[in-house]
Amino acid sequence: MAVWALGLNHNTAPLDLRGKFAFALESIPPVLSGLKATMQPQGEVALLSTCNRTEIYCAAEHLAMQETFQWLAQSGGVSAEDLKTHTYSLQDEHAARHAFRVASGLDSMVLGEPQILGQMKDAVRVASEVGVLGTTLNQLFQRSFSVAKEVRSSTEIGSHSISMAAAAVRLAGQIFEDLSQVKVLFVGAGEMIELSATHFNAKKPLHMAIANRTLERGELLASHFGAESMRLSDLPDRLHEFDVVVSCTASTLPLIGLGAVERALKKRRNRPMFMVDLAVPRDIEPEVKSLSDVYLYTVDDLSGLVQTAQASRQAAVADAEVIIDAGVQSFLKWMDQRNFVPLIQQLNSQAELWRANELQRVKKLLAKGESVDQALEALAKGLTQKMLHGAMAQLNASDPNARERAKEAVEQFFLRDAQSR
Repeated sequence: MAVWALGLNHNTAPLDLRGKFAFALESIPPVLSGLKATMQPQGEVALLSTCNRTEIYCAAEHLAMQETFQWLAQSGGVSAEDLKTHTYSLQDEHAARHAFRVASGLDSMVLGEPQILGQMKDAVRVASEVGVLGTTLNQLFQRSFSVAKEVRSSTEIGSHSISMAAAAVRLAGQIFEDLSQVKVLFVGAGEMIELSATHFNAKKPLHMAIANRTLERGELLASHFGAESMRLSDLPDRLHEFDVVVSCTASTLPLIGLGAVERALKKRRNRPMFMVDLAVPRDIEPEVKSLSDVYLYTVDDLSGLVQTAQASRQAAVADAEVIIDAGVQSFLKWMDQRNFVPLIQQLNSQAELWRANELQRVKKLLAKGESVDQALEALAKGLTQKMLHGAMAQLNASDPNARERAKEAVEQFFLRDAQSR
């Protein structure tokens, strides 16, 4: 049985491309049915789709990575050539390790974030309801959930900031007692703003808005978080509405000046504002920092916080990887044992046939008046002869290599206890 995974995520594909392969949870059942139709008869599939990733997990008798890739390209209306450089494909051990790392939050934008585990469980539930999950993928995912639980309970993987965006959330939490009651404005729609929005969204703020020069791109990013999209030109008139402002654009000149912030503070009646400027060069004029009711942090300000958590962060990741590796090895052992299930079933069937035939023969002997001792002797002799017939035939084979292999097998299966005495 082959197991493989194919996908694209925030590390391999830009937002616009990922948007072409995003599937709402309610639309996944017919998608899974369509994907299953391209698989081998006994193939299994599951589809994980979030704002940061779309991944297909498959299991079948034979590897069909290329067919899976072609289906993915077609589903997004993207040429295979354009998609190829933005996807990753993993097989067997590597596919299992990836699934375990995703479930544990090691492959997320926010290290250790818990949302992905719930999203994976939803993906498994839908695949099971559609009837395309199967035993192998079910084992893969159930084991990944167990590993994720152990990682979260045994390590501090989710307790450390991993980026300036995460550090910004921590600082905001020190200024505002309850982040669920604040309004957050993101200026820009690039990768850093996407990461920042992911971090803040985990705190479930009262309202989020994205202001971008290109409205269409801003709307696309906003749709992933249920946020409002607004034009950059509206920023001066609406700045006062927001408690938190995070900016990161490619502008060569500041977008938010001292005067605009002063006017915003006046409308806010000097309620504090927390501002983060992640742009280089700056998006926010440095003089803003002098205002008494503004807490302005730049890239340099946040870098110290990020570096402080580095050592403990690396230790937590290392601990998690050990747990994941043990889980992967356990799954591979289960897979290896599962490959012998048909042979074991065949052996049991053959033994049952021998038993039934010999029992029937002994019953006939008893019916003819043979003694119980004679019948039992016949039963034992008959079963022994059937059990040894194949081994004896191989030991008497004309091929010396076959005889040698038979000798080793006989010693292993029948004489092991005698040799140990």
